[in-house]
Amino acid sequence: MDSTKDAVFRALRTVNYPGFTRDIVSFGLVHGVLMEGTTARIGLVTAHLPQEIQQEIAEEATRVALTVPGVADVQLQIGKPLQSKKVRTGVPTPEEIPGILHVVAVASGKGGVGKSTVAVNLAAALAKGGLRVGLLDADIHGPNVPRMLGLKQLPPAENGKILPAEAYGIKVMSLAFAGDAAPAIWRGPMIDKAIQQFLHDVTWGELDILVVDLPPGTGDAQLSLTQRIPVDGAIIVSTPQLVALDDARKGIAMFQKVGVPMLGLVENMSHFHCPDCGGVHYIFGQGGATKLATELNLPLMAEIPLEPLVREDSDSGLPAVLDPNSTSSRAFHGLAEAISDRLGICQAIPEVM
Repeated sequence: MDSTKDAVFRALRTVNYPGFTRDIVSFGLVHGVLMEGTTARIGLVTAHLPQEIQQEIAEEATRVALTVPGVADVQLQIGKPLQSKKVRTGVPTPEEIPGILHVVAVASGKGGVGKSTVAVNLAAALAKGGLRVGLLDADIHGPNVPRMLGLKQLPPAENGKILPAEAYGIKVMSLAFAGDAAPAIWRGPMIDKAIQQFLHDVTWGELDILVVDLPPGTGDAQLSLTQRIPVDGAIIVSTPQLVALDDARKGIAMFQKVGVPMLGLVENMSHFHCPDCGGVHYIFGQGGATKLATELNLPLMAEIPLEPLVREDSDSGLPAVLDPNSTSSRAFHGLAEAISDRLGICQAIPEVM
């Protein structure tokens, strides 16, 4: 019977979480398998997930279990996680951050594609939807998040712990708060130490989601983050330009190699609505991210237009997603809703008026 049980477990490893490339066993959704005669009793930790996700997992788990020789019947026992609502990636990690339910990385292969703009507006949209949100500016060499949120300094430390700054309902931590205009000319160990301090020496409190703005590329900051804590998923930001998409492909491959699920792609500066002629212009090309997403079987989570007001708002410290005059606001809200849905966060992101 043990060999049949092991075979059922192996079969369940072929069942991917809907929309992800990782299987339900690696996600920690299989509590156990017990054979009673020819009946396989499978414990699934899926009760906290949306009903349609539960049903899809249950149907597929039943189907593959019945293909195992010696299994004539399948009984599913559906339960909730014992300690948290998180769907974890199964990546080995020395320490989680107490109180933080989900961690999402915002990354890009190439610099200059608007990754920090996307991270800031995603965090602001999630917070506007009623979620408890943190934003970690882990772009060590170019920390711009505080300026984009109108923040200049941290509050005084408390009990030897760093307190994050707050704006628009978002808790924020960044190297920019150090106040030194000199560049951070750091090697890997120093970057790793900074990431560790940002994660574990900051009093983040209770958060539904921590958004991490990573530097471009596939370097030390990305590896430090994925090795220090479990990351629930990553999104890659790119323009439609082929040069940017070439680097985006490398970023996607990096996250897949370290076991972080890819939530999808975001095409920033997708198009430009000309206020004079009324036409739509594709400054950086058309459909590039759509083609890459289709090729890699990933969702295209948002197409964000090139809008001067987004730049103006960022420079003034206001997320464009909160500006009623911004035509990009709806796209940012749509991205926040898509992320919330993929992570199984129940709070709804409000529609843009």
